[in-house]
Amino acid sequence: MDLYDQIAVKIIAGQETIIGPVAIEQASQVKGLQIDWANHKVSITGDKATAIEHLVERYKELFGQISVEVSKQAAASLMRQLPTDGLPAMLK
Repeated sequence: MDLYDQIAVKIIAGQETIIGPVAIEQASQVKGLQIDWANHKVSITGDKATAIEHLVERYKELFGQISVEVSKQAAASLMRQLPTDGLPAMLK
């Protein structure tokens, strides 16, 4: 898994701790994400930063700003490894 795939896994796992299996259901509806949650793997096709952005937006639409904060915290350790121009806007 590349860095963006790992970020997606961290975000989904962070959301799952709060909202349970709904986190996986919602993530599976995001265009560009292929999820194998039994193995905690995510594969992103297309623009990876955009897919992460859509994932966080999906959670925000349903659960509000707190879900953005949960996503930021979950992905924080990996986000530092991305160049500034590679950061999804929702996570800045």
